[in-house]
Amino acid sequence: MYKLLKQESRARRGEFTTVHGVVQTPAFMNVATSAAIKGGISSFDLEELHCQVELCNTYHLHIRPGDEVIRDLGGLHRFTGWKRPILTDSGGFQVFSLAGLRKIQEEGVTFNSHVDGKRIFMGPEESMRIQSNLASTIAMAFDECIENPAPRSYVENSVARTTRWLRRCRAEMTRLRTLPGTLNPDQLLFGINQGGTYDDIRVDHMKEIAQLELDGYAIGGLAVGEPAQVMYHIIEEVEAFMPADRPRYLMGVGTPVNILEGVARGLDLFDCVMPSRNARHGHLFTWNGIINLQNNKYLRDDTPIEEGCGCPACQKHTKAYIRHLFRAKEMLGMRLAVMHNLWFYNTLMEKVREALDEGRFDAFYREMVPVLGRRI
Repeated sequence: MYKLLKQESRARRGEFTTVHGVVQTPAFMNVATSAAIKGGISSFDLEELHCQVELCNTYHLHIRPGDEVIRDLGGLHRFTGWKRPILTDSGGFQVFSLAGLRKIQEEGVTFNSHVDGKRIFMGPEESMRIQSNLASTIAMAFDECIENPAPRSYVENSVARTTRWLRRCRAEMTRLRTLPGTLNPDQLLFGINQGGTYDDIRVDHMKEIAQLELDGYAIGGLAVGEPAQVMYHIIEEVEAFMPADRPRYLMGVGTPVNILEGVARGLDLFDCVMPSRNARHGHLFTWNGIINLQNNKYLRDDTPIEEGCGCPACQKHTKAYIRHLFRAKEMLGMRLAVMHNLWFYNTLMEKVREALDEGRFDAFYREMVPVLGRRI
């Protein structure tokens, strides 16, 4: 489980022990939606890119190839070749992102598949069974991700239902862990705090779910349209009531600056599609800011994306060459760019942990926040 090694103000340096290995925190989890990073990155590439945790999407894998197929093939670890921890989301985010294709009821949510329109029902029990078939290290509770802003009455009703769903998730997870055919009887369950942008609803919900003594806790429903300062405020309000002896996960966030702000406010785990999605359009993160590799000024630039970077792209290729690949629509361009951005994010977290180890996180934070978000 979680061991706090050091703390600087609210920022935490820890170790999170799982059946699939120890995660050094704070950590960024690399998003492999359909069991692969978009851009042609394999699980074996992720090892080279210093990834600690891979995140896969319950809803998408349930649709194809099917969670029972993955179970029959030995679970996600055998299916992908990834040996380190895997976190699976619950399908709850699709309640938000597929709003035009779903209907929410007390029992759960009915979706129309975004692939073929087929009707799919998913509730807390179904989500837990799917994630058990996937045999991930960490299963997320089934919840509703609420749009921001949303009317207070809707948020109150939604959060109350999410809490009822969480209790059902815990009961089903407990049952599944005891079944003789369960692939990962040590699967962990994280609960998710919701409440929109209402401080009191957020805090009351966190207090309530903390009493369930789950394996970890996440803050969900942020970075979905609200200003960054509102997000930081909500984190500050909720963090004080998150169990100190469990890992704390900020879902779907975000930019390098967002992550530094989250670490400074006491959070341990982060994930976002941003590094891979931005890379596929030529937007690359560096220690001096963000560059757009498709700009004409890189046409004859024979230097790496970033001098001194240890990623495979920077070690072997120039900006001019990778830019050419983008312009020629060669898949290799996206692959190299994604490798760079994931290396950058994972290296950022290594530097954060190093700064915490050495008691200089505040100085690192103050130095990097003004730099990492600027566009060059």
